[in-house]
Formats: sequence, C-alpha cells, structure tokens
Amino acid sequence: MTLFHPDNRNRSPEHKRIYAFYEILYTINDFGAAVLFVVGSVLFFNEDTTRAGSWLFLVGSIMFGLRPAIKLARELKYLKMGDYEKLAD
Repeated sequence: MTLFHPDNRNRSPEHKRIYAFYEILYTINDFGAAVLFVVGSVLFFNEDTTRAGSWLFLVGSIMFGLRPAIKLARELKYLKMGDYEKLAD
C-alpha cells in the first residue's frame, strides 16, 4: 500500500467507510474555517469588534492547518489495517 494513493479508498468496504468518514470531517473543517474567516472579515468593519475578528482569523487558520493532518490521519488509519510490508513500495 502506498500512502496517499487514490486507489486506497476502494481497497475494501472498510476502506470506503473510513474514506467517507474522513471526507466528512475534512469538509466540516473546511466549511467551519471558511465561516470563521467570513465572520472575522465582517467584524473588522467595526473597530470595537476587531479583536474578536482577529481571534476568528486565528482559529480559522488553525483549522486550515488541520486539513493535511486529517488526510494524514486517514492514511495512517489505512496503514493500521495492514499491508505494512507494501508501504515501502
């Protein structure tokens, strides 16, 4: 098994289930980060809410940083399912 290979998601019904779960998690994370950035941008229009907008930008940035971590977690979950000897390939 090669990490991040597109065919990994179709290796078995369990792989498909894991792929679907992590895709939902990935999408929720992306949507949440986008909402935080939009709301943070609106908060910058008023001086009194600039601090809150900055915090939303920070949290949104962290969420965007989680994107590759979610994909890596999925691939490591696949790896736990077996095929260790094929990883080097």
